[in-house]
Amino acid sequence: MPKASVTEIGESSGVSPDAHLSMDCCSSPEVVSLAQKVIAEVVGTYFVMFAGCGSVVVNKIYGSVSFPGICVVWGLIVMVMIYSVGHISGAHFNPAVTVTFAFFRHFPYKQVPLYIAAQLLGSILASGTLYLLFDVDTQSFFGTVPTGSHVRSLVIEIIISFLLMFVVSGVATDNRSTGELAGIAIGMTIMLNVFVAGPVSGASMNPARSIGPAITMHVYKGLWVYVVGPFAGTILGGFAYNLIRSTDKSLGELTKSGSFLKSKSEV
Repeated sequence: MPKASVTEIGESSGVSPDAHLSMDCCSSPEVVSLAQKVIAEVVGTYFVMFAGCGSVVVNKIYGSVSFPGICVVWGLIVMVMIYSVGHISGAHFNPAVTVTFAFFRHFPYKQVPLYIAAQLLGSILASGTLYLLFDVDTQSFFGTVPTGSHVRSLVIEIIISFLLMFVVSGVATDNRSTGELAGIAIGMTIMLNVFVAGPVSGASMNPARSIGPAITMHVYKGLWVYVVGPFAGTILGGFAYNLIRSTDKSLGELTKSGSFLKSKSEV
């Protein structure tokens, strides 16, 4: 029996062929997969912001978390969300990471705008939730503001973003690494960065982390630092790791022959 054309189906069902094409497009596996990724980025970024910034708010209002506690919360929530949705969206939660992945061809350029929009949306929603739940005033601002000069905060944001992307590149894009430990490595890197840079710049490493609270509370002091710094740092970090990514072979494969140096020279 011959298959009916789209036009015939439209005429028999009373739905125009264009409508059928539109429905087919919206239900295609590619569109569904992309929608799932975008939703995962919104949800993941939301909870990273809610927990991380929430610990800042609670500490400022009630004084019950402490600075080391805030550092641990940031590291743990990133680790938890990576293991929760990393297999769906890659768990970027960070526009600078998304752009850097695309820049080094680990991520499709056409999905970058959707990911960034999802990350900013998640950040703004989480910031709005915290603002409504707690009696947040300017003294309890949970965004990032430079302590001291903007230049010092910019430099430290570049350095810690470099380290973050260097680690992400090593554990998430190199098949020689142990992928199951990626969440732990990235979470611990963020915790260490917050310990070092938190008192200086707020340790953003993420434009979405700074933009969400700034828009919610209309505090834009030094915001450019948290856009320029993370983007510059992550791109440099990704570039540095690519310089030492000499082979896709595992260490076991490299050492199978009699001489490791000989194998290395043949790569």
